[in-house]
Amino acid sequence: MTTGGDAVQIAERFAAGLAEGAAERDRDRVLPHAEIGRMSAAGLFALTVPHRFGGPDVGVPSLVEVFRLIAEADPSIAQIPHSHYVFLEALRLQGAEAQQRRFFGEVLAGRRFANAQSERGSRTVTEDATTLTPDGAGGYVLDGEKFYATGSLFADWLAVRAVLPGAEGAKAVAFVPAGAAGVTIADDWDGLGQRTTGSGTVRLAAVSVPGDAVVPYTPIFDRPTSYGAFAQVLHAALDAGIARAALTAAVEHVKRARPWFESGADRAAGDPLLVQQAGEVEIAVRAAEALLREAAHAVDAARTDPTEDSTTQASVATAVAKVATARAAVDASSALFELAGTRSASDALNLSRFWRDARTHTLHDPGRWKVQHVGRWLLDRTRPPRHGLL
Repeated sequence: MTTGGDAVQIAERFAAGLAEGAAERDRDRVLPHAEIGRMSAAGLFALTVPHRFGGPDVGVPSLVEVFRLIAEADPSIAQIPHSHYVFLEALRLQGAEAQQRRFFGEVLAGRRFANAQSERGSRTVTEDATTLTPDGAGGYVLDGEKFYATGSLFADWLAVRAVLPGAEGAKAVAFVPAGAAGVTIADDWDGLGQRTTGSGTVRLAAVSVPGDAVVPYTPIFDRPTSYGAFAQVLHAALDAGIARAALTAAVEHVKRARPWFESGADRAAGDPLLVQQAGEVEIAVRAAEALLREAAHAVDAARTDPTEDSTTQASVATAVAKVATARAAVDASSALFELAGTRSASDALNLSRFWRDARTHTLHDPGRWKVQHVGRWLLDRTRPPRHGLL
């Protein structure tokens, strides 16, 4: 059975083959169907399936490192399994035994899940207009439209977040085959970064959903849970991977850069001011990586024993890591150009993809609110809210 160490080694081998074509996939927006197929074949979509269903059930620290390694090679590909793992976590927390056996079995058989949760027209990201209406025969009819549906173009199943009418705003997750009647997936994602994530629009028109394919979602937050921290620490892993990749690219291009004439140096790496800047970026990236590891262990502890204290510690540690990794990703991908010099702006090199990926991915949720929750916990011991984004 795959262990956490095995998973990391598998991810290292998989990532090694991704980096070389990442710039071309980004430039030409080549959707990574073949790469995602290899990722599935390597077992990298099944890492959290519980032992009792025949899965490896690897810990959060190993899963986080898998995400970080893949993001270092290609952040778009790393983002594709994010919602797959998050909604499997919802299944683990709220699914009935038969539902877990069925859908975890689907994962072990090589099936991939993608999210259909966010909506463009809502007032906030937590509000949904998509509805699950009882059909009178024990099932539901699903109607709505979702956007930012990352991974939907590569998915076998969609995890659709929807409102249950007459249930005081309670929400559920409907697991729907991507090819079901009434489901339309549009390849219309046009973000400046993360260009090949398949994050387009999902339209749902009178989709028939059996009752046993609907899992309660709102009750996840009625008790101490690591659900939000789990989702966020994987986002932080993506940012950390981008930061390290940008800095690695900077080091490589500094070798070919010319020194500034005032430095008196024979090569760019001999310029003391460039050395200073490179050292500052390395410190920021290393700090972010360390905070990510700390958060991963806190989330793992809370996931194993979810108490008020353990889940609070997980949310705070993850908020700290998410802010640090987001800053490191944006700063390192910007500093890349200053370190590598004017020639690094050549479109042929496509070095802008690091900044574009960082800037796009870090918009998922505002770091300013994470800083607020960290400060409130520090000063007044105000526990972070339970809402899936912290």
